[in-house]
Order: sequence, then C-alpha cells, then structure tokens
Amino acid sequence: MSTANLSMAAALNAALRNRMEADAKVLVMGLDVGKLGGVFRITDGLQKDFGEDRVIDAPLGESGIIGAAVGLAIRGYRPVCEIQFDGFVYPAFDQIVSQVAKFHNRSLGQVKMPITVRIPYGGGIGAVEHHSESPEAYFAHTAGLKVVTCANPSDAYWMLRQSVDCDDPVIFFEPKRRYWAKGQVDTEASPPPLHSARVVRPGKDVTLVAYGPMVATALDAANAAREDGHEVEVIDLRSLSPIDIGPVVQSVTKTGRLVVVHEASVNLGIGAEIAARVQERAFYSLEAPVLRVGGFDTPYPASRIEEEWLPDVDRILDAVDRTLTY
Repeated sequence: MSTANLSMAAALNAALRNRMEADAKVLVMGLDVGKLGGVFRITDGLQKDFGEDRVIDAPLGESGIIGAAVGLAIRGYRPVCEIQFDGFVYPAFDQIVSQVAKFHNRSLGQVKMPITVRIPYGGGIGAVEHHSESPEAYFAHTAGLKVVTCANPSDAYWMLRQSVDCDDPVIFFEPKRRYWAKGQVDTEASPPPLHSARVVRPGKDVTLVAYGPMVATALDAANAAREDGHEVEVIDLRSLSPIDIGPVVQSVTKTGRLVVVHEASVNLGIGAEIAARVQERAFYSLEAPVLRVGGFDTPYPASRIEEEWLPDVDRILDAVDRTLTY
C-alpha cells in the first residue's frame, strides 16, 4: 500500500531509505546515526541495510561532520548530516555559513553543494540545557542556504526527499516534540513544492501563521477560537528561506488581521520578516497591527518551567483577541 499511518520519525526514516535506495551517492553521517540509529532513532536500521560506508558514525565534532560533507559534495556525493540536537549546531556554524552557503557562488556555479543538514529543534520534551533551542533565524538570514521545517508526517516524508534531491544546501529543521505524532503518508502522492506555504485551516476573521512545532498548537488555538465565534485561518509556512509570502498576503487581504507564532524568541525572529513583508504588500488591507507570539527574549529555561516559556494556546488566543479589538 502506498498510504500508511506513520509517526514523523518513521516518515523521516522512510524518506532517507527511499533516497538511499534510489541514489548510491546519498550518504548519512553524524554522531550515533549508525549502530544506535540516532538519538531519536530517525536513522534506525539504515547502517545494517546500507553498510558503514554509507551510514557513517562520525566522531563527536560537528564542524568536522559538516567540513567532511563539503568535501564529499565537491566529489559528487549527496551527504545528509544529522546534528544531534539544535544547540549542538553552533560548532558547525562557521562551516555552514562560510563554506556550505558560499561554495556554489564562489565557484561561479561550477560546484554544487547538495548537502542536507538535519537539525532536531524546539522544546517541549523536558530536555536539559542546549537541547531545546530554535536557531532557524540564523540560517534563514544566510544567503545561499535554503531553510525548511515540517509540521506533520506527510510533509516530513516528502520535504526530506525533496531536500536530499536539491542541488542547493538545505537546512532541514525537525520539530522534535512532534516526532511521535502520527499521520497518513502517501508515498505515491504528488507533493507540493518544497518552498511553498499552505493553508491548513480556512477562516475569515484572523490569519494565523505558524511553522514546525507551532502548527499543531495554532490549530488547537483556532479550534478554541471557534467556540467564541471566530474563524481563524491557519497557514503552515513550511519554508523559512525562501518564504512563500503569497498565500499569507492573500489570506490577510481577506481577513485584515495577522498573528505570527513561533517558538523562537520574538526579537528579530521569522515573525518580524513576515510582518514586514505583509506591511509592504497588504498595508491597506490591514485592520490592525501585525502581532507576534513567541518565546521570551531570554535563554531557554530549565525544563521544569519550559511550558511557561513556550507559546501555548492561551497566549495565541490572547493575541487573536487583541487583534480583533482594534
């Protein structure tokens, strides 16, 4: 059967297996991705089936993992690198920003960088320090990188396949607290383009934009708002660079109100970019200021109070109520 009910973790595993079967140049590398199958078991079973030459247990050193991927890409391979946790990506930041993002341009288009960097991100799992961060804005700001994030198992499957096939480097953010959420995955479907936003719940009163782990929370908020008589339209951004702003502008033209939600701190986050673009393109449709809901401008807290830090249904509903009162 082409359709199965899979968790997001299983969908990601299936996507990697599909691409490795289709192309011998696809490699998986990272800390504990082989024998252990990854800390979240996303690569479970791949080393047994494809061998240690294609599923590589790398030493502890994120800069070395990405640096090796650059060399492999130059030689025609398509490496998929796993960064074990979001907060561990910073040692590799120099390689990603200075080499991965710029090599194609520096070589005048002669050398491609078909590298996919998978990063589990976000909070909500009760983890310790450096294990619950949302660094997406750093990478979305960097020219030469494509940045995407999935919110459900179907998108996880298809977006990872599309990322591995892409000749440009893709930073692939995986919402770790959604790894165990299940959904229907059709492996023979015609997926939407990788860099496209999508309306996941129609509405007419307020536009609510989210991505990654916040999409499910935004849908819960929209369902709660309906009890108060408000129809909230929810858009899953999916791609953070490039941003598909068209569906957002179209929705705001209809609703006149916009709330943007993400786990990352509000200051200079993706929400600021969405607000600026909508103001440029739909200023005369806005009936209220664009509001942003996100994490507080503090380091991610200890796990015992992380639920106080993370945006939740109540904070989103408060923003919806405020935008409706203007």
